Parts: sequence; C-alpha cells; structure tokens
Amino acid sequence: MTIGLVSDTHGYFEPKLKEVLADVSEILHAGDVGSVDILDELREIAPVRGVRGNVDSAESGLPLTLDLICGGAAVHVVHILPVSQASLEAWAKSACDAKPIPRAAGCLVRTFKPVTEVVLFGHSHRPCLASMNGILWINPGSAGRKRFSLPRTCGLLDVSPSNLAARILTLEDDGAQLPARISISRKWRG
Repeated sequence: MTIGLVSDTHGYFEPKLKEVLADVSEILHAGDVGSVDILDELREIAPVRGVRGNVDSAESGLPLTLDLICGGAAVHVVHILPVSQASLEAWAKSACDAKPIPRAAGCLVRTFKPVTEVVLFGHSHRPCLASMNGILWINPGSAGRKRFSLPRTCGLLDVSPSNLAARILTLEDDGAQLPARISISRKWRG
C-alpha cells in the first residue's frame, strides 16, 4: 500500500499533486491546510485524513493529532513536533552512528504510543526523513507556494508487512537536493 504525504499547503492546491499522488490508496495531510477546499481537491485523488496546523482554525474541524492504522502501519500525525526538527535529525544521526540517543530523544519517543511506527509532521516546510528507535519520522515538506527558498515537495510512504519505506518527491524542477529514500524493517514488532 502506498500513502501520499502532504503538508503546509497554506490554501494552495498544486496541480502536479494529481500526477504525483495518482496511485496512492490514501493521503495524509500534516497540517497548515489553509482551506478546506484543498482537502476537497485532494479527495478527488484519494481518501484524505489530516490534522490542524497553526494557520488552520478550529472551525476547520480538523483534529490536532491523529493516531491511525494505514495499511497495517501505526501512524501518528501532528503538525508541530514537541522538539525542533534539527534536534530530531541530530538524534537520528547519532542513533545511526551507533551512539546512545540523548535522554531528550528518549523523552520524545515516549510521547507517542508504544505501537507507533511512523510519525508524520510538518510546520518547518523543510523535508525530513529520519529513523530513530524503530520509528520512521517524516516531514514531507511544503506542497504550498514556495516560501523561505525551500523546495516544494510531498512524500510517499510504502507499507508492506515487513518494511516501511518513505521518499520525498519534488513538485518543481529546481535541482534541489532532497533527503534520500529511507526504510525500516518492521520485524522488530514481532
């Protein structure tokens, strides 16, 4: 199963999303939707679930967080992580280098349900793929209008019984360097 990942549209529907997400089973939006019309446009591609970001009003009806099962994977969706994305990336790199993760990283992991396999977030407009403590951390970047000189992107999450794999896709041809594809084994879940 392939899941489309979108964030930070800020009221703009990128037409290229129709092509890039054409084969997904569902779409998850990590907040800062900007307008419920965006969700309607995305629903023309696939079913959509999303959360409220800091620019979305409570009247949008979107929850602040979601805990979902998508294709058998336990996914937590939130707009803003309780730590900076830079800290998360540093902790994940430390874990990859076989160093113990800092205490704060352990506290972050414990804020999510023990079954969580994927944390999808947004807010920074900067794409991120990281793996730490058996969790895949994904920020698909911003699919809205270009801001902060950052690339406009979205993501895909492939879920299989034995593996989770994510990648970031560009929505423009600007030669931006994007995070590499990342995958984790689900075998540790037993």
